[in-house]
Amino acid sequence: MFQAKQALFIYCVSPVHMGAGTAIGLIDNPIQRERHTEYPMIAGSGLKGAVRHHFWSQLDDGSRKDKASLLNRLFGPDTNASDFAGAISFGDAQLVAFPVRCVKNAFVYATSPTALARAARTLILVDGNPDWPAVTVEAGNCKLANPALLNGDKLHLEAFEFTAHMDQSLMKISDWLSKHTLPSSDTAYDFFREKLKMDLVLLYDEDFSYFVRNATVVEPHVRINNETGTADDGGLFYTENLPPESLLLAPVMASVERSTDKIRGDKTRLDAAAALKIVLAGDGNGFGGLDGNLLQIGGDATTGRGQVICKVVG
Repeated sequence: MFQAKQALFIYCVSPVHMGAGTAIGLIDNPIQRERHTEYPMIAGSGLKGAVRHHFWSQLDDGSRKDKASLLNRLFGPDTNASDFAGAISFGDAQLVAFPVRCVKNAFVYATSPTALARAARTLILVDGNPDWPAVTVEAGNCKLANPALLNGDKLHLEAFEFTAHMDQSLMKISDWLSKHTLPSSDTAYDFFREKLKMDLVLLYDEDFSYFVRNATVVEPHVRINNETGTADDGGLFYTENLPPESLLLAPVMASVERSTDKIRGDKTRLDAAAALKIVLAGDGNGFGGLDGNLLQIGGDATTGRGQVICKVVG
């Protein structure tokens, strides 16, 4: 079905709220999570919608009428969606690394054998084989690449203590991630590339799961009464966000354009590689691609939430 595919690393610059739509716990507006792991995620449908809006927002009034046709060809029609499918498809963005507060160096990028194995699987599926060595760790222990994080032989994350071990295999993984997950042409990310290389920490799956379930950003909000300008009674609610410095990975796939002759007009039908190139690298004619650029995803955009940087690999 898909003739072209690549992967997209998504690095959170601000808190990101991809809402789950329903709440069954104490948090009124929780984020999306996988059912079987409870890891935070970004559903492919929401990611695709955010990317479409990103392209639409680049157009001025004079070019929107002409370019709207290309958006429909790439992403599918706004209305009458059953007429034809778009050429571009996004998979769910899965968690690769999660920021956890540390006694040393402010925070670390925590990951787990499961998170790394799934990231490697996605990269292999899009022909971006990272050739990572297999890594494991025991409960209550951790593996790391930077001895400066330690107090003696212990690593302290939040209120927890882990017995730490230096690991050459993890160093190879952290070095690869530092080179491929953030834009290399932008000096603004030099610090974070080096930190990802040095401060990646491998945790046991259950220890990692605890942090991703309990160390997200939870913010109180108050609904204001328009007439009085004061807080409404019962207007307090809590919103959960994926924290800044979180790292996710999503597959991006493309097929031959399926649009009708009426939509396409005299334009040549896009093949899969051409469609994917427009979305990821831009078309040189008004559209800037995702690679190396900021993208706003999720809710609360007017309060600065949802800013992520994208990096294509594969």
